[in-house]
Amino acid sequence: MKNRMDLLWAMQVFTRVVDCGSFSRAAESLDVANATVTASVRNLEKHLGVALLSRNTRTLRLTDAGEIYFKRCLEMLKLAQQSEYEVKGREAAVEGLLRIESPAAFGKEVIAPVLPQFTVRHPEVSVALRFTDYPEDLIESDTDLAIRMDNLNDADLVARPLYQAHYILCATPAFIARSSVPSHPSEIDPRHCLGIFRRGSYTSSAWHFSLDKEQHVIQPAGSLHFNSTDALISAALADQGLVHVLDVFANELIASGKLVALLPQWQTSVRTFFAVTPGARYVAPRTRAFIDFILETLDTRRRPPIGTQVGLHK
Repeated sequence: MKNRMDLLWAMQVFTRVVDCGSFSRAAESLDVANATVTASVRNLEKHLGVALLSRNTRTLRLTDAGEIYFKRCLEMLKLAQQSEYEVKGREAAVEGLLRIESPAAFGKEVIAPVLPQFTVRHPEVSVALRFTDYPEDLIESDTDLAIRMDNLNDADLVARPLYQAHYILCATPAFIARSSVPSHPSEIDPRHCLGIFRRGSYTSSAWHFSLDKEQHVIQPAGSLHFNSTDALISAALADQGLVHVLDVFANELIASGKLVALLPQWQTSVRTFFAVTPGARYVAPRTRAFIDFILETLDTRRRPPIGTQVGLHK
């Protein structure tokens, strides 16, 4: 390496290759030629005297030395970026338009109600919140931050876990009063179960319960089925039957007594919500401020351990 600036650039290229899972995608994201990326990584390995990546025609993975160096590169690049913005006086500037994309249910239940608090805290920020259950490309839609669930496999994105939700079996006190209350999953009558189906299907998702080595699966066969969590909960509140919904949507209703949680000792399926940003290393102050704010908001609810940002790999 000729100088430290070349070394920082080589670190950036190396980490981008790891994030993207390929040399060609890294080159595209950095807007440089494939040969530039290949040469940069090769020169970095020569400078260090070790192989950082093990690669063949199909796979690309970090060596043991590469794992260690990758983590250190992330730390150094983050520090360099923060230092640059501090010097330029931009680090504290939480301002501008924040564009957020969210699944409809999560956006309505979690994000929308607390946005006034966020804008009071950061008066120089305005927020545009879009509800959609059909995620769009963040770059093409000019989105700063998206809320996504579960299977994230886009190497161009960076995700941070926000909240780990589990399903709760619940119903209204009125429905429970006129129906037999199940004390075991085997006692659940599928005809009393309201279902929710996913995109491209009219078949409701099955409900899974487990305790130690015992497992039970219930297929909803009630009179109402939806592709909307809002509609499902509305039907439950109208005393129409049992529902199996994520706790993030049922917590307040249960706390207020409008719904009653059933079979709480049984384990159910888990889904994780992520805050997702485009793969650029630096995230705008307004976006970071909002992620911190949402984590603070969710502190009273269960969420997964939060570590550093994680790259998404194919």
